[in-house]
Amino acid sequence: MDQTGFYNRLCRILSKEQIFCREPMSRHTTFRVGGPADYYLTPRPEQAADLLQLCRREQMPYHVIGNGSNLLVGDQGIRGAVVAFAKPAAQITVSGNYVTAGAGALLSQTAAAALQAGLGGMEFAAGIPGSVGGAVVMNAGAYGGEIKDILTRVVVLDREGQRLTLENRELDFAYRHSCIPSRQLTVLEAEFTLQPKPQEEIQALMDDLRNRRISKQPLEYPSAGSTFKRPEGYFAGKLIMDAGLAGFVVGGAQVSEKHCGFVINANAAKAADIRELIRQVQQKVYEQYGVRLETEVKFMGEF
Repeated sequence: MDQTGFYNRLCRILSKEQIFCREPMSRHTTFRVGGPADYYLTPRPEQAADLLQLCRREQMPYHVIGNGSNLLVGDQGIRGAVVAFAKPAAQITVSGNYVTAGAGALLSQTAAAALQAGLGGMEFAAGIPGSVGGAVVMNAGAYGGEIKDILTRVVVLDREGQRLTLENRELDFAYRHSCIPSRQLTVLEAEFTLQPKPQEEIQALMDDLRNRRISKQPLEYPSAGSTFKRPEGYFAGKLIMDAGLAGFVVGGAQVSEKHCGFVINANAAKAADIRELIRQVQQKVYEQYGVRLETEVKFMGEF
C-alpha cells in the first residue's frame, strides 16, 4: 500500500490537525493501555462518508470508535486507521423534549444538557464513561435504564456512504446489542426523547447514582467498566467472587476486590495481562459453575 499517497489523499478530506500517525492508543482508552494505531483520525460528521469511502477504496483497514471506554487494544497496536468520533463530532442540541447528540458527544455531557433543559429520563447515563455513538451501538445501560428506552432515532452511514435515518424499532435492540455492527453501519447522530422533570429531582437522582458508583465501583483505577455481560440467571461479579477470584492478579491487571465484575489496570498493566486475566477468569468460572462469561469489552488490534 502506498502510505504516502494515502496520507496525501487523507489531507484532501481532513485537516492535518485531524490526522495522527503512530498514535498510542493508551491515550484513547479508559484501560490506559494499547500500542500505536497507524492512523488515528478525528473527522467531523460531514467528513465521515468521504473518509470511510477512501479507506475502502484504498483497502485500508479501519475501526470506528468513540471514547474508548469499552476497548482493550493490543500492545502491538492497530494496523490501519482508527476513526474516532470525538470533539469534532460532539455537538449537542435541545429542542422541546428532544436532545440530539453527535456520535462523539459523551453520555455524561448529553445527560448534563438534559439536566440543564429540565428533561428527565437520561439520569442513568450520566455516569457511563462512553460516547453517544458507542452507547447506541451496544445499547449501553446502568441502574435499570438502557439507551433503547430513550432513543428515538439515529442517523447512520451505510457501507456505500449513504446517510440513513433509522427509528428505534429498526435497531433490533436487546441486552448490550443492536443490529448496527452486523449491518456495518456507522453512527453519526442520535436523538433522544425525554420528559419534563424538575431540575432538582433530576440532580438528586444523578447524585444518588453517582454516590452508588463511588461506593461500589473501583473508579480510582483505569478500567473499561463492567468487563463481562450479565449471564442469564446470574450476576458476573458474584460468580467471580464466589470462585475465589477477588483480587486475582495477572501481571499488572487485577480483578477488583471492590467489585469483582471489574478488571482493573492496577499496576502499569499490559494489554496482554488484561486479556490473560480475562481468559483465566472465564475458564475458572466455567470450571466451577458451568457458566460461560461473555465480555462486554471488545478486543482490538495486535496483542
